This record gives sequence, C-alpha cells and structure tokens, in this order.
Amino acid sequence: MSNLSLSTQTIVLIIVYISLLADNILLTVVVPIVPDYLLTVENVPKDVGPFNMKLNSSALVLYETMLREENGRVGLLLSSKAVVQLMINPIVGFLARYTGYGLPLFIGCIILLTSTLVFAFGETYASLFVARSLQGVASACIGVSGMSLVAENYTSENSRSKVMGIVLGSVAFGVLLGYPFGSFLYDFVGKTAPFVAISLLIILNIGLQLVFLDLNPPNSTAGSSTSWRALLSDGYITIAAGAIWLSSSAMAVLEPCVPLWLMSTIKPEKWELGTVFIPDSVGYLIGTNIFGTIAYKLGRWRVSIAAMLLVAVSSFMVPTASSISGLIIPHFGIGLGIGIVDAALVPLLATLVDCRHSANYSVVYALQQMAVSLAYALGPMIGGELVHIIGFPWLMRSLGFVNLLYCPLLIFLANNCSNQVFYKFFLRFYILVFNPI
Repeated sequence: MSNLSLSTQTIVLIIVYISLLADNILLTVVVPIVPDYLLTVENVPKDVGPFNMKLNSSALVLYETMLREENGRVGLLLSSKAVVQLMINPIVGFLARYTGYGLPLFIGCIILLTSTLVFAFGETYASLFVARSLQGVASACIGVSGMSLVAENYTSENSRSKVMGIVLGSVAFGVLLGYPFGSFLYDFVGKTAPFVAISLLIILNIGLQLVFLDLNPPNSTAGSSTSWRALLSDGYITIAAGAIWLSSSAMAVLEPCVPLWLMSTIKPEKWELGTVFIPDSVGYLIGTNIFGTIAYKLGRWRVSIAAMLLVAVSSFMVPTASSISGLIIPHFGIGLGIGIVDAALVPLLATLVDCRHSANYSVVYALQQMAVSLAYALGPMIGGELVHIIGFPWLMRSLGFVNLLYCPLLIFLANNCSNQVFYKFFLRFYILVFNPI
C-alpha cells in the first residue's frame, strides 16, 4: 500500500479521518449528558437540582450527597470504554497483521454504529454502560487500524509527521464538537438527538469504506512482524508510550470530575457544562495540527518535554478557578500540551518501528492506543475515588506533579534510532543504584 496513488492515499486519509472523528464525537458527547441524565432518571426528585434556586437546606444537603455518590458511578461508566479498549487493543494489533488494516477499520465502524444507537435509545445505567463498553471495542479497531493505514501510506518522516498531525486533528475536532454538541442538543432537544446525528455520519463513512476501501486480507502475512515482547523491551518505545499515557491522564481525570465539581461549587447552567471543555479541544486541535512538523524540525524530545511541562503547570492551575471563565486558560493549556505530545511522539513510534524493528505498525499502534486507553481507564475510576479522599484540587496537583517528574526521561529520545545510547545509560544507572559496591 505504500505505492498507492495520491488520490487513493487521499481517500484512505479521509476515511480514517471520519472514522476517528465520529469515534471521538461519541467519546465526548456523553460527558455533559451522562451525569445529569443519571441524576435525573435514577436519583434526584423533580424539585431537586443544581438549577433550582429555591432549594431548602435539606434539599441542598441531599443534592450534594447525590453528587458525591454519582462521582464513582459516572467514573465507572465513562472508564468502561477505556477498560474494554485496553483489552481489545492487543487482539486487534495481532489480528491486523493477518487481516490487513482495512477490515478491522470497517468492523470497528459497524460496532461504533451499534454503540451510538444503544446510547440514543438506552434509558438505564446498565444500557448506557453496555453502549460505552461497545465503543471500547470499536475504538480499538478504528484506532489501531486507522493509524497503521496512515503510517503505511506515508513513509517519509516529514510527510508522516504532517499527515498524522491532520489525522490526530480529527480526534481534537471530534472532542471539540462533542462537548458543546451534546450539551446543547441534550438541553434543548433531548438525549436521543445528538446520538442520531452521529449515527448518520457513521453510516456515511461505512458507505465510503464499502466503495473505496480494500477489505480483503493481504496475500501474504509478515512472518517477521515485531512481537509485543520486542516492543515492550525497547526503552524508547516505552518512554514515548509512557509520556502519551501520563499526559492523557490529565484529561481523563477532568472529564468525569469537572462537571460534578462545577455542579457542586459554581453551579453553571446545563449547556455551560459542555462549553467548559471547548478550550481543551481547541488547544489539542492547535497542538496536533501545527506542532507535528515543528516537533520534527526542533527535535521531538525537546518539544514533548515542553508540552508535558505545560500539562503539569495547567493541572496546577485548574483548581484555582472560581468561575467558568477561570477554567479557560488551564483547560487550554492541558489540551495544547496533550496535543503537542501526541503530534511529537505518535509519528515517532512509526519511525522507531522502521529503524529498530520490522515495518509492521499494527502492534506499535496497538501499544499507543493501550497507553491512551490505560489513561482513560484508570483516570475516571481512580480520579472518581480519590476525589472523596484528597479532594479535586489535590487530585489535579498530584497529576501535574507526576507529569513534571516524567519530563527528564524524554531526554533519552534524543537518540531514538540508536541501539546503544539508552541501554548504556540505563545499565550505568542500574549498576549505580542497585549494586553500588
């Protein structure tokens, strides 16, 4: 597929772009909907809510208690997608070596359509949980096969950096649309409307795949494909994946915790809950679309260090906000930092496979997707529980501190295609720490 014509490459790029776009619209469209919807249908009486200004003291106490209890349930539901995706990613990475990249992408879009329709018409916590879990299967198929298709079609590092920035921009654009799209339609039309609209986009994409995408398995399989053990033992790949995981964790914690934190402190309108995440999405969109080429020219390790520092500082700033407008700068900083990390390191993973392993990308992008899935699996679950223990402010400060501590490790990526530098330094460090005599 590396010898495809320009027009065919463009069609493949469009299909991957739309697939990731739809997946990420669905990913975030539920964030402003689920907390309020579950409180409405399962817990809160009609005269109790954040937008009723005539509550008596006992009703306020009841509402605050329900918000605290809902943190854990909402966090579990939102993280179920990432947990399932975490388990399915390696399976897709393995099978794609034999089926090719087109078929898993197609199957993923079919499952994504099913998930969207269950979200649209599901009315209980259990049905929404199933829908979110189904999306995890779809996201694994789309993420691994989509990024592998792009890496396979664009082999030069410069063009790959530019095109992958565009593809990652679809993630940002989907996230950007999802929050306000879901909150506005949910507030003014109802829960079903945003999901029906997403399903129409997915159906269009499935049609494009049936017409233009090659869904047949390759004639021969790559017997020398890189194994999971080889990738996990590669220090450069694990450092890059770790940076993607930690930076994404900041957003993974924010998604379930910020709406409920705002509802208990600032008490915004329902439609405002979605707008809170617009700066994150704008920042991520700018980071992925602009900094891919910049990172290639300035050095991916330098740019990724600066990006993780930005994520750390912005995480420290989030709990200091006392209004919706006060969240704009820290949220923008977190989104921009994560976008720059992805723009710098996601193309680097393909480069590492090219120069240090066999050129089969499904396994390394399964690992990259697992890093993101791990963030969105652990983030909501652990974050939702730690809110009860240390509070939201200290939760965000802890995330910032961990991102700060990780930055020095990225210096190793300066010599990413060398087989010697990382291991020589690591060996010296190991001997110094564990065998000082």
